[in-house]
Amino acid sequence: MSGLEGLPPWLILPVAGFLVLGSTLTLLGAFGLLHLKSFYDRIHAPTLGTSWGTAAILLASALSWSWAEDRVFLHELVIGICVMATTPVTLMVLGRAALHRDRTEGRGDVPPAPPRTEPAPEGADKA
Repeated sequence: MSGLEGLPPWLILPVAGFLVLGSTLTLLGAFGLLHLKSFYDRIHAPTLGTSWGTAAILLASALSWSWAEDRVFLHELVIGICVMATTPVTLMVLGRAALHRDRTEGRGDVPPAPPRTEPAPEGADKA
C-alpha cells in the first residue's frame, strides 16, 4: 500500500507533532511581525518561523514521505539547508541597510556610527 493512508500510528504521532510545532512557530513569527513596534524588533520575529518552523515541517514531510514511498526523500534536506543559510544572511543585510539609512538621515534614536580610525602613514611616528 503506497500513500499516506498506510502510515503506522507510531509514525503519525511524531509527524503530527512536528507539523504542529512548525506551524505554531511560524504563527508566532507572523504574530511578532504584525505586533512588534520598531523595524529592528520586527526583523527578528519572522526568522523564528522561517528557521525552526520550516525545519520542523520539513522533518515531518521527510518522515512521512520516506515511509510512504519506501525510499529516503532528501529534497527536504536541500530545502532546509537553503532556508537555514539564507535567513540569517537576509536578516543581517536588512538590519545593516536600515541602520545605514537611519544614520544617514540623522535619526536621533539611532546611535552614531563609531569614528573611523585610519592607520597612521608609514614613518609618521618617527620624528
